[in-house]
Amino acid sequence: MPDSPDLDLRLVRYFTAVAEHRHFGRAAEALRITQPSLSRQIRGLERQLGARLLDRTPQGTRLTEAGEVFLPRAKTLLRSAAQAAAQTRAAARPSRITIGYTSGLIVTPAVRELRRLHPDADVRTSHVAWNEPRPALLDYRVDAVVTRLPFATDGLDVTILYDEPRMLLLSRDHRLAGRASVTLDDIADEPLPRLADPDPAWEAYWRIDPRPGGRPAPDGPLIASIEDKFELVAAGEAVAIAAGPIFANLRPDLVSIPLEGVGPSHVMLATRTGDRNRLVPAFRRSARALLTGSQEAPGPSEAEGG
Repeated sequence: MPDSPDLDLRLVRYFTAVAEHRHFGRAAEALRITQPSLSRQIRGLERQLGARLLDRTPQGTRLTEAGEVFLPRAKTLLRSAAQAAAQTRAAARPSRITIGYTSGLIVTPAVRELRRLHPDADVRTSHVAWNEPRPALLDYRVDAVVTRLPFATDGLDVTILYDEPRMLLLSRDHRLAGRASVTLDDIADEPLPRLADPDPAWEAYWRIDPRPGGRPAPDGPLIASIEDKFELVAAGEAVAIAAGPIFANLRPDLVSIPLEGVGPSHVMLATRTGDRNRLVPAFRRSARALLTGSQEAPGPSEAEGG
């Protein structure tokens, strides 16, 4: 058999960063290296593989046909390496757990209780981006995560902890700002921001798209971050649907109003199916007992939601 190249995982990770950002400059910033260094590393990987993976264009960077083939395999390779390292560390330190949470959700009472019950355990917490709960679990960056549905849960154990009402987020001087509640009919023609790279299930749920009767939700501006959404809403260019009232507390020029006639948002705990870490079921018990949604709302932070 011909010799296979000994791939440097660091170079593979650099390639996936450029592929995901579609831009060498942004990828270099995310990786905290210089752009010339990143370009050299990618060229080295391409020489190893004997194939061009990326093409630069005036609009950014695009994958070649070979790059399209390599990208999912590169992600699988990085995930397998992360799992191998995490499982090895877990075997060496069986009393360790990392608990993830997405913004606007408080895990402190359950974490404090887990530390009280297991004083010798290494209990850590880690903020997880709104679209990262599943990858964070499968990549073994966290062992449990408290987040909001919807996202794909195959291969995961899910426990619903509590529900939050879905609210309408709008500018303080919006025509509906003084209402006690609103319905979908009230915002039938109001544009809602769209994510530039959306998860279809998440986008449909938080835009309520399509609406009852099959009418599509009005399209608003494309956004790349939650801060963009807040700015658009505050400027009166769009409204947004969010979980609970806490997101209006992030800025004085935003208000939230109960949205009638729609189901609540589900806050849940997700863990890997079959995880043998004894601290996982212990945290699940603490979370079910203590995470009820009645804690004091957090202050300003990076916040997600629809």
